[in-house]
Amino acid sequence: MRDPSVHVGYLDKCFSLAGKTAALAGAGGLLVGEMARNMAQAGINVALLDIDEEATERLRVEIETDGGQALMVRTDVTKKADWASSLDEVVDRYGTVEILVNGAGANSPTPYFDISEEEWDRILRVQLTGTMFGCQIFGKYMIEQGRGSIINISSASSGPPLSKAFTYSVAKAGIKNLTQNLAREWATDGVRVNAIRPGFFPSEFMKEHFLTKERIAAILNHTPMKRFGEARELVGAVLWLASDASTFVTGAEIAVDGGFTAMSI
Repeated sequence: MRDPSVHVGYLDKCFSLAGKTAALAGAGGLLVGEMARNMAQAGINVALLDIDEEATERLRVEIETDGGQALMVRTDVTKKADWASSLDEVVDRYGTVEILVNGAGANSPTPYFDISEEEWDRILRVQLTGTMFGCQIFGKYMIEQGRGSIINISSASSGPPLSKAFTYSVAKAGIKNLTQNLAREWATDGVRVNAIRPGFFPSEFMKEHFLTKERIAAILNHTPMKRFGEARELVGAVLWLASDASTFVTGAEIAVDGGFTAMSI
């Protein structure tokens, strides 16, 4: 019988991320925060980018108390200058950055005819323009160093769109398109660009503004696994896309949704 340690060594070679550096935009939120925790456990230096300093500082302390390496960087993703200064801070602290997760978010259940220009612009700017800025600033750096993995956060609403999330759905469709465009552009530059397509992972905001009894029933009836996802269940796909196990994967939108995307009738 083969020594089990041989198998461990093979998996380490494929998936090891120890010593790499990841910047995570939206780290103060439920899903990206969980990604940051698990990346740190995998030995990645994590830079926590968010406008919510209180939430990201709590996360930084939690990660470092658990033995990880974390840096909190206040970042307004709607401002290109903030992205540039954030990159400088990350590189100054860790020497390089190989992974970017674009996960800053904004949403609203406003009925379509009541959506204001201000709300439309705010959600698109946080979701789509913020992702574009992150890819511009960090993507250029990665191209110059000849390696990198960018992981954008798409959504089950990227197409077909979900009800009650009009602007959000438009933004997520744009993120999917941007991901594919950049994957094509940078395919020979050593930089891969992919997207995670989460299904339903209820945050407190989602529970308060979107999840009526009827809507919960509709979601679960359209989800073959008949349940919501847990934040930790996104982590495996993120670690895979960040690692050398996915070196021929670019332009992909990876569904982590309990089968929601595969469901029809």
